[in-house]
Amino acid sequence: MEQILAGPFGPILIFLLRIGDVSLATLRLISAVRGNKLIAASVGFVEILIWIVVVGTVVRNLNSPLLVLAYAGGFAAGTWVGMTIEERLALGLAEIRVVSRAAGVEIAEALREQGFGVTEMLGQGREGRVEIVYTVVQRRSLKEVSRVVERWDPEAFVRVEEPRSIQRGWLLSRRRK
Repeated sequence: MEQILAGPFGPILIFLLRIGDVSLATLRLISAVRGNKLIAASVGFVEILIWIVVVGTVVRNLNSPLLVLAYAGGFAAGTWVGMTIEERLALGLAEIRVVSRAAGVEIAEALREQGFGVTEMLGQGREGRVEIVYTVVQRRSLKEVSRVVERWDPEAFVRVEEPRSIQRGWLLSRRRK
């Protein structure tokens, strides 16, 4: 394998393999944070196999600036690719809290019409009464929820977080429309 990686196409292969292993590292980390132990361990196994072969070749050939640059460039590109893949997959849940001075009820109703479960609360902000809308959705639905909020109250304060786990509730008990 080292003959191939240290050969004329070596820098390109090392660059591509680094993109692969760093992208896998991103997905492994996300799986681990979300508690998916088996997936994280399996992805980590493949990731480290690639890394050992590539780093071993580069270390044994430090006199080749092209291999070293390919290794570093592949790391940078792999970081970008891994983040892009994760963003497109949009796995997991998003916890959304909307604080609106005037349109909380309308936002809540519009979200319910689109099949989302919503909890409404009244609150007191710095400048008076506010309406708080709370929902947990699949991450791939974030843009849809954002469009509803923007339509009803472009000035609303919106906070999005990723819950580590949830138990019970409408999201787990039935499918959305």
